[in-house]
Amino acid sequence: MNDQTIITIIQTRRGSSRLPDKVLMPLQGKPLFVRQAERVRASRLHGRVVIATTTDASDDAIEEACFQEGLDCFRGHPQDLLDRHYQAALRYPAGTVIKIPSDCPLIDTASIDQVIGYYLEHIGEFDFVSNLHPATWPDGNDVEIMTFAALERAWREASRPLEREHTTPYIWENPSLFRVGNVVMNGGKDYSMTHRFTIDYAEDYQFIKAVYDELYPANPLFGVLEILDLLERRPDLYTINAEMAGVNWYRLHLDELKTVTADQTKLI
Repeated sequence: MNDQTIITIIQTRRGSSRLPDKVLMPLQGKPLFVRQAERVRASRLHGRVVIATTTDASDDAIEEACFQEGLDCFRGHPQDLLDRHYQAALRYPAGTVIKIPSDCPLIDTASIDQVIGYYLEHIGEFDFVSNLHPATWPDGNDVEIMTFAALERAWREASRPLEREHTTPYIWENPSLFRVGNVVMNGGKDYSMTHRFTIDYAEDYQFIKAVYDELYPANPLFGVLEILDLLERRPDLYTINAEMAGVNWYRLHLDELKTVTADQTKLI
C-alpha cells in the first residue's frame, strides 16, 4: 500500500444531541454537509473523499444525499468513531487517512492543503499531523492526518470511551508511541478561542448561514481571510455566536486528557 495514497473521511450523522439534523440544514440550497464536501473536494491534496455515516436508519437520508451528489458513502458504527474510520479506511484502502468532522462547513481549502502538504513534505517523519494540537485556526478548520498504521494501532489498542468516540485522542495523547506534528495558521495569530466557525448550536447555524449568504454568491470557495474581513466589516455577524467561542468537547474531559489544558476550552 502506498503511504501517499490518501482518503479523506468526513464523519457525518443526523443524530446530534445538541442540534439534531444540523448536517442537513440548508446552505445556499443544499445540505450543510454537501456544501462542506464541496470545499473539501476543492482542495488539491484531499485524495478520495468518503462520507462516513452510521448504520442507523435515520441516516438513510445521508446515504441518499451522497448518491444524488456523487459522493462515496460508508456506513459504520454509530458511536465508535474510531471503528467507523478504521472500517472506512479498509473499504477504501489508503496509506494515509484524513479525518475531518462534518461540523466544519466553513473549512478553508487552504487549511486542508497546508496540513496535508506539510505531512507529505515530511513523509516518513510523522505518524500524525494536525492543526489542532495546539489549535490556531478559527474553530471549524479541523484537519487530522495519520498513517493507516497509526489508525490501525489506535483501533486495536484504544479502550477509553473518549478515545473511541473522538477517533484520534489515543494517538495525540501518546507522543511516546506516535510521532506527532502540528501546523499553525499563517500570520502568527491564534483565533482558536475567539472565532467559532463550527456548528453545534442554533446560533452557530445562524452565523454560518449569514456568512454563506454574504460571501457564497460572489465566491463559493471563500476562505478564512474573507470571513475575517467580513466580520471586521459586519461585527453584528460576529456577535451571533461569539458567546460560544472556545466551547469544545475538551471541557468534558479535562480530568482525563494529558495534553489539553484548561485555557484550550471554555464552559458554556
